[in-house]
Amino acid sequence: MTEDPAAALSEQGSRWYDSEAGPIVRPYAMTGGRTRSGPAGVDFDLIALITLHPGGAEAGETGLGPEHRTLVDLCRAETQSVAELAAGTDLPVGVVRVLLGDLLERGCVTVSRPVPPAQLPDERILREVIAGLRAL
Repeated sequence: MTEDPAAALSEQGSRWYDSEAGPIVRPYAMTGGRTRSGPAGVDFDLIALITLHPGGAEAGETGLGPEHRTLVDLCRAETQSVAELAAGTDLPVGVVRVLLGDLLERGCVTVSRPVPPAQLPDERILREVIAGLRAL
């Protein structure tokens, strides 16, 4: 005898996830349906460094959601990259970028970029400097 799929679904309480997963919050619910992050011209690439702005987090914490507060807490300890924050919160990178945009607009965080490899000194020059220091 085959069981009716609708009846089986209603018996399970319309739950499409296992009991250990807990309640599921969709990423678009955390971001209010937004997919773009913060002010125009700010790009949160994976290696962008996020630093907690001194005094900015306390002033803006009144309207922050739990995910925003988690990001602030992670940045409170040390400067973190966007990739590290996504891993630390266990959220998709796209969601973290939108939430960081909110924090940036409130003045809670600052964004900096590491020096691009093209602007770093040539390795040959560094080796010559080391050799010169050893010769002293």
